[in-house]
Amino acid sequence: MFSKFTSILQHAVEALAPSLPLQEDFVYHWKAITHYYIETSDDKAPVTDTNIPSHLEQMLDILTQEEEERESGETGPCMEYLLHHKILETLFTLGKADCPPGMKQQVLTFYTKLLGRIHQPLLPHINVHRPVQKLIRLCGEVLAAPTENEEIQFLCIVCAKLKQDPYLVNFFLENKARRPEAQSPGGPVGARGGLASPDTGQPHGDQPPAPGEEPQAGAAAAAGSPANSRSSNNNHSSDNYNLVTSLLNLTRSPDGRVVVKACEGLMLLVSLPEPAAAKCLTENTELVDLLTDRLSGFYKALPTSMDPLDIETVESVNWGLDVYNLKDDAAIFAGKRGLISFLSWLDYCDQLIKEAQKSAATVMARAVRERFFIPVMEPQLMQTSEVGILTSTALLNRIIRQVTSEALLQEMVYFLLGEEREAETPTGVTRYPLRHRLIEHCDHLSDEISIMTLRLFEQLIQKPSQHILFSLLLRSLDERNYLENKPAEEPLENGLAHDAVDLEEDPLFGDDPSASDGRLTGSDWLSPSPSQSPDHGKTDGKTEVHKIVNSFLCLVPDEAKSSYHVEGTGYDTYLRDAHRQFRDYCGVCQRWDWRGTPKPIEKCDLDRPFFEGHFLKVLFDRMGRVLDQPYEVNLQVTSVLSKLCLLPHPHMHEYLLDPYINLAPGCRSLFSVIVRVVGDLMLRIQRIPDFTPKLLLVRKRLLGLEPEGVNVDHMTLLEGVIVLEEFCKELAAIAFVKFHATATSSP
Repeated sequence: MFSKFTSILQHAVEALAPSLPLQEDFVYHWKAITHYYIETSDDKAPVTDTNIPSHLEQMLDILTQEEEERESGETGPCMEYLLHHKILETLFTLGKADCPPGMKQQVLTFYTKLLGRIHQPLLPHINVHRPVQKLIRLCGEVLAAPTENEEIQFLCIVCAKLKQDPYLVNFFLENKARRPEAQSPGGPVGARGGLASPDTGQPHGDQPPAPGEEPQAGAAAAAGSPANSRSSNNNHSSDNYNLVTSLLNLTRSPDGRVVVKACEGLMLLVSLPEPAAAKCLTENTELVDLLTDRLSGFYKALPTSMDPLDIETVESVNWGLDVYNLKDDAAIFAGKRGLISFLSWLDYCDQLIKEAQKSAATVMARAVRERFFIPVMEPQLMQTSEVGILTSTALLNRIIRQVTSEALLQEMVYFLLGEEREAETPTGVTRYPLRHRLIEHCDHLSDEISIMTLRLFEQLIQKPSQHILFSLLLRSLDERNYLENKPAEEPLENGLAHDAVDLEEDPLFGDDPSASDGRLTGSDWLSPSPSQSPDHGKTDGKTEVHKIVNSFLCLVPDEAKSSYHVEGTGYDTYLRDAHRQFRDYCGVCQRWDWRGTPKPIEKCDLDRPFFEGHFLKVLFDRMGRVLDQPYEVNLQVTSVLSKLCLLPHPHMHEYLLDPYINLAPGCRSLFSVIVRVVGDLMLRIQRIPDFTPKLLLVRKRLLGLEPEGVNVDHMTLLEGVIVLEEFCKELAAIAFVKFHATATSSP
């Protein structure tokens, strides 16, 4: 109480006394602090019972006032006094000793406010960045310390200054061989030797501390050895990045607010463009360990069985912003808190890699693949338990949906699909086991697993990665060897009328594929200028697109159609969605080196046996069983296929959307698969009494226009017919939209 009264009295005297020149006033306050240590014998009284905080605040006010009164960039006498007399060095020493108690807190606050308030560059001065570096090493030494808030505020202001002037980061890359205290393990600062973390009260390594486990002794770190052997590569002249080390220590704080601020500081540091800092960040710190270990720990803590719907629908998570209530989360579904924690940390890793300097981003993303995806996720995806497969696939689907950084997406794609570039062969589909297993799961005995894996691939093919589409599709279509290898023939003597759509007369339903000679490929009208391939005649593109649209619309016979009985279910309802999705795909694919026209036929290796690829094989097999599969499976299969048809690549368009190509012997296309399904349907319709009324009833039930009533015979078949009809309308809409988009963009 007496000291507080003294402080108030001193403020009153200073207010009444005549104002001194700023420098004299500044020196007076600094002398008052130093005289305290000379005259006071009681060093156990807390600093808040002294006038030190008041004098420090006055010094800050004077420095701020001095800068405001001078021209920009000009150093005043008070600042020169602070630099010349090494006041920051002295304050660091007092803060390190924490004498009187609480002095470290006051010093951290002074440094933070000084760097934050003063606009002129201070860090380039050796008498600033050297004590700042020393103070950085004191931060994060002990978890849950009373100075944690001040420590993180100080570290974050330093990070902000480096973000403003990235070259300054080189002042904070310390060479272990040059720093004297690194060679003296007995010294209080040298005890932090090398890259080893300070005594955080936490054991190091991949596993969390067991109850009662002792933390690593500080002496173990004194020898200057790196935190892990991979970091140093036995290079004793490697740099320390103590700013990162201190922030990493504070990410282990029990205070969530401190953790978030530490993560924000790391985000600023990884984005610095300096190559030396990026190299030091990934090689000489434990940042990569933090990202991967915590990601693995959160994933392993998840329940082994979770409802895929819960995983898919849990609210969007942004790191640092997740607010939770353990009781409420547990009431919604078991594992929700753990799932949010995992997704939140995944979001942080993704954002960190997205913001990081390019070389650092590559290293961190590769580490996530090597230390999390391969050792932790792959065994879960390769297991045989259906419950485990379903949960791990749903989690992977959520991860794919959430990842946005280019480097992490690339490593995730390489993890899932491999890095092979050569064309697939039937005997080589097992070369990359995980890719093979995931594609096989699209045709799993469990419909739930099939649907979830198909959703995963639907999500995957929409990601902005060229390798996804190349691995799954394009490498098998590159040589166009799905086309029949024979010389061009003369057009049919009588030809076919443009409006010929009768199924019985359509040569597509005949046994001889050569009957469709003289047709124009869809890729010819899709491209800006018609190709000169010898296997097609030249006709009007607008006429051809209507022929192609009609070919899909008339695939399903009239007796198997039900949409015309229900209002608002015409083919035109698909045009708007097809236009929007095609525009989105074009926006993604325009930066890739995709050809605008098909590869010239004379440059294609048509003698090589054609294999559609494992992925298309499974999808075509599934499409071929559309009349015998559950409704939900059919919806997902057709959804994936429609996404593939929307892709603006001429070979994919030709193979998936052109009914008139001459297929090589033994080859099939999407159109030919549907033709076979329709042929099977025509035979089965004859054996079902009252087929059309039953079909219409099922359609109305699916649309919610009719209440559920008695079971209808052949329900799976009837639902399959409806899906087939709608899919053909969707394909027709896609073909029309792709032609229209190309026609409007052509000169």
